[in-house]
Amino acid sequence: MSTQVHANLTEEQVTTISEDLDEPEWLLETRLEALEALADLDMPDVIRTPGRDWTNLDALDYESFVDPLDRAQEKDRVEAEGVDVLSWDEALDQHEDVVEEHFGSVVDPQRNYLTALSTALFSAGTLVYVPEGVDAEDVKIRTTMNSQSLFNYTLVVAEESSSVTILEKQETGEDRDGARYYSGIVEAVAGENAHVQYGALQQLDEETYNFSVKRGHADTYGQVNWIEGNIGSRLTKTSVETRLLGDSSESKIVGAFFGHEDQHFDLGSRVWHEAEHTTADLITRGVLDDHARSVYEGVQDVGRQAWDTNSYQRENTLMLSDESEADASPKLIINNHDTEASHSATVGQVDEQDMFYMTSRSIPEQVAKNMLVEGFFVPVLDEVEVDELRDDLEELIAQRLRE
Repeated sequence: MSTQVHANLTEEQVTTISEDLDEPEWLLETRLEALEALADLDMPDVIRTPGRDWTNLDALDYESFVDPLDRAQEKDRVEAEGVDVLSWDEALDQHEDVVEEHFGSVVDPQRNYLTALSTALFSAGTLVYVPEGVDAEDVKIRTTMNSQSLFNYTLVVAEESSSVTILEKQETGEDRDGARYYSGIVEAVAGENAHVQYGALQQLDEETYNFSVKRGHADTYGQVNWIEGNIGSRLTKTSVETRLLGDSSESKIVGAFFGHEDQHFDLGSRVWHEAEHTTADLITRGVLDDHARSVYEGVQDVGRQAWDTNSYQRENTLMLSDESEADASPKLIINNHDTEASHSATVGQVDEQDMFYMTSRSIPEQVAKNMLVEGFFVPVLDEVEVDELRDDLEELIAQRLRE
């Protein structure tokens, strides 16, 4: 079907959400502008490989599962000393100037149809505000979706010479008949010499369609690092991005996924090098079983003024069945000769020689395969610097192998 979900939405519904959150007039206007723009916006670009579009977002029946006023949820926020981790109404009450300065400054509210839809309808909002000079760990945001659809928004602002480590988890709670839709937008701003590490674990049930954008801006000597684990959902369309705006800024994007049955993952990672002496590292590993499908696109974009750039990318997918499908499209866009960059991608099956070696030593075939899968994930799990997230991923991988 065409993207006509906006025909079911009204200004009154959007105004109700805004009033319930006690939002200022400028934010309501931003929501209403996004609602009005829906009629002219296209769906997000999907990853294409020669001869094939892997993901068809237009085919989803949004009208059947997007109800803007059904937004039941459980939200658990754990803050660290010196850091404000606030619900949306608290954020606007205590730090409206911070919200107004940065909301929509990293992710354009009208970037595409689904970001505009999320801007108009988000009801689960969080501000993580890290004042200058504060170092904090163990900030946690847990969202349990108890509605047919839920639109989530998170803003992270780390002031100069501060640092913060955040773990976000999304899961579904109450059972609902039919498909569900979850949307999550994350904007992260790292000031001069600030460090943001954002880990996310998606465990939505397998009747849920998931759309997410995580995007960060890093100032001089700043760092924005992303860790993303995708285990759940029926279909996930996700983009994880960083703009390196200041000299000597850095970013690492780490991803892990495990699909089975008919799950579909459309995964994008992108970094823009826009200043001198910047560094980026993109690392993704995933496993597919049954009829699961994945497509990955990683882009390293080096600008004309990005002298002395270092940018690396590697993606590996392991397929456990003949019916699973995977493709990868790593890309380099180099506009500066003073650049050291590389990219690689592999798609393959469990190595027959490894299997023979293990089974010939009396290890049962299934046990041997599980051991190889767990070993396959080790290089990416070693890059996960959030202990709880790494432990959760290891357990979820082992659990899926036991299914």
